[in-house]
Amino acid sequence: MEPETYHFIQQREDLWMYIRKHPEWYRYLTREPHRINELEKNTKEYFGKTFPQRLEKTSQNIQMVRLLMQMAGSWND
Repeated sequence: MEPETYHFIQQREDLWMYIRKHPEWYRYLTREPHRINELEKNTKEYFGKTFPQRLEKTSQNIQMVRLLMQMAGSWND
């Protein structure tokens, strides 16, 4: 693997963890270092850091708060 690519991966813990769980990426990057952007995209999807995933999680949290507020309101009646 090119030293620049390896150094870049070492600086990002999420990329490092993803490669450890998916070792085929080590081979991909050794042969084709330009695929680093693809690795970053896959890592974000895997860890749920894409915008749609984060939006969905926020929506679920809001629904949970609404449910808890409804439950708390029914206890006061």
